Amino acid sequence: MKLLRFGPVGQEKPGVLTTAGLSLDVSAFGEDYDEKFFATDGLTRLAAWLDAQATACPMVPAETRLGPCVARPSKLIAIGLNYRQHGAETGLGTPAEPVFFLKAPSAICGPNDEVILPRNATKLDYEAELAFVIGRRARYVPEAEALGYVAGYTILNDYSERAFQLERGGQWTKGKSADTFAPLGPYLTLAAEVPDPQNLSIWLTVNGESRQNGTTADMLFTLPKLISYVSEFMTLLPGDVITTGSPAGSGVGLHPPQFLQAGDVVELSIGELGGQRQRIVPFRLGE
Repeated sequence: MKLLRFGPVGQEKPGVLTTAGLSLDVSAFGEDYDEKFFATDGLTRLAAWLDAQATACPMVPAETRLGPCVARPSKLIAIGLNYRQHGAETGLGTPAEPVFFLKAPSAICGPNDEVILPRNATKLDYEAELAFVIGRRARYVPEAEALGYVAGYTILNDYSERAFQLERGGQWTKGKSADTFAPLGPYLTLAAEVPDPQNLSIWLTVNGESRQNGTTADMLFTLPKLISYVSEFMTLLPGDVITTGSPAGSGVGLHPPQFLQAGDVVELSIGELGGQRQRIVPFRLGE
């Protein structure tokens, strides 16, 4: 079972992708995939409900928009410079401890939604990243227990406006929080279905040209380390999203740098977690 959400922006309904490949509307379950759902063992309750009700669930209509796979979390935490080659290509080096920052939850959008160039943007960049969702309240978590706090895994494209990030005060959150800068999904694949999150392939293309091609095995800090480390500094709540960094090949690291323009199409995928596709569009007055 994989979790998905579908429907118009702001009106998403919960769904599941079954092991048989069927996309089912589970609105009748009566809950969205939010903090309360994960905090109250929603995954177990939903699985039990599906055992009895799956045959009565309508199919998700074909060509329906997929929304972010979880409802807006309290926090979206991003790990920076977590692949050695990416740190080298950006000139920012290899950190001795995990570097993390916050992306605004309002940046989250569906996996195939259009990505909007912010007003005055000149250096829009992409980063394909493995993300995961916290399943229960986490504070001062030992590394040995950390993966037990993961509800499931998904994909996030960590869009950045590099000029905003690096040239206007050196404030990473500023360059990474614009609307649509965090496509999330298409599915939340349950943790039990991902036996080794440190052995997943990652690729990304721009207009069909390969830009990123790596593996999560190249992470500098593993997922247990990241969960344990971040939980030293803040309490992680059920439904919170952590995205774990990106391999080499981002636009800022190319020679010369190659940033995204309106009309470009970005596609990416991670292991068996699914794929995303975004078209870059210009900012339009009123958005």
